[in-house]
Amino acid sequence: MPRKAIVATFLLLLMTATASAQMPPMGVHVNEDTGKPPSTKEQREYDKALDRTYQSTIRKIPDAERKSDPWGDIRQSPKAADKKKQ
Repeated sequence: MPRKAIVATFLLLLMTATASAQMPPMGVHVNEDTGKPPSTKEQREYDKALDRTYQSTIRKIPDAERKSDPWGDIRQSPKAADKKKQ
């Protein structure tokens, strides 16, 4: 009987520990501002320039002409008799 009580207590303790681990610690506010100062005009201009540079670089990448099959060289091609069955 005492063994069952000890095991039950231990299991309850484990369950409460995992449930409390999902909650933020006391004093931490998840949804509030992180305390960063507002960005300056120079920082916003730099971010816009960086974004424009990124977008222009992305546009230079050519579109894929065909879809690649990474396993194409490894797979065996189906035989003609197999194609007729399908």
